[in-house]
Amino acid sequence: MPARQTSSAPDPIDALLSAHGLRRTVAARRVLGWLLAHPDTSYTHPQLQIALQADGSTDGVALDRVTLYRLIDRLTQVGLLLCRVDARRVRRYQAMPISVHALPHFECQSCHRDSPLSGTLQGNAQDLEVAAQSALQALKALGYQGLSWDLAVRGVCADCATACAITPRADACTGPVAV
Repeated sequence: MPARQTSSAPDPIDALLSAHGLRRTVAARRVLGWLLAHPDTSYTHPQLQIALQADGSTDGVALDRVTLYRLIDRLTQVGLLLCRVDARRVRRYQAMPISVHALPHFECQSCHRDSPLSGTLQGNAQDLEVAAQSALQALKALGYQGLSWDLAVRGVCADCATACAITPRADACTGPVAV
């Protein structure tokens, strides 16, 4: 078993887990640490399991499919992970961005990177925030609870589109699903 840190500064991942009422297990630290280290990428459950296995830093703990599922579910419930459902109804998880409450974003359907659009939208981002807050207040007045909103633009990012133009492969050139 690896030695615990002896410095007086608390481990930031341990602090996050404790602040959200979660046990500071090796598995929880490993999963949250991985997602915090890769904040711009969202992972499906199987992708996260493969990434963690490929990482090699198991800390003596093997994460089976069920344990990982329960852990990401708990991390999502307490607000440490963001769960988004993509156009194909697949759940994707990533570390919760600090300003996620009103962050419009672009989801690449090929590499699954999330890119914030607030800089791109500039002045319009404030209008979106006001419209969303107004809609949430109206729904609360009608008795709805546990409300949140998410604005996602989905497509293929410029990097993936360029790669697809150079080497067209069906699995690498996934475009948006027509609605």
